[in-house]
Amino acid sequence: MSTNERVLQQTLHSLYSDHRGWLQNWLRRKLGCGEQAADLVQDTFFRLLSLSRTDLAALQTPRAYLTTTATRLMIDRARRQKIERAYLEALALTQVDNFAISPEDHLEVIETLTLIAAMLESMPDKPRQAFMLSRLENLTYPEISQMLGVSVSMVKQYIARAMVHCHHIFYGEDA
Repeated sequence: MSTNERVLQQTLHSLYSDHRGWLQNWLRRKLGCGEQAADLVQDTFFRLLSLSRTDLAALQTPRAYLTTTATRLMIDRARRQKIERAYLEALALTQVDNFAISPEDHLEVIETLTLIAAMLESMPDKPRQAFMLSRLENLTYPEISQMLGVSVSMVKQYIARAMVHCHHIFYGEDA
């Protein structure tokens, strides 16, 4: 193990031992559940593994960083649970009695829906609205232009931007 790796490991260990208990108590108060708090503590510190030694050493207020990271993880988890509930409700309405979805298929659908939701949320407002009206509501470009108060050519540009945005997320910027 190199010196840099050893320093990084010591820094992470120090952060974990100094702040884990405090973060878990903070999360337990926020969530009202010790098990969920423990899971989020682990997820929060797992995120620290992606930081470089320089970034870790530069943390002036580790608790602020940890609470921000944990809050973002709580938001992601709540968003995912909302998507899962909506999916399960839709599935319950359409499911035939003799058809059952496997846990693996269920997880794959939830992960796909979560990715789609994140993709849509990361788009600018107008392109997202145009894209969703076109794809989900099956509205024509003239109908969308009326709803958004823009020209038909602008709707085409919005949808093109949205499709390019999705392509970049799936295939990367260089594709």
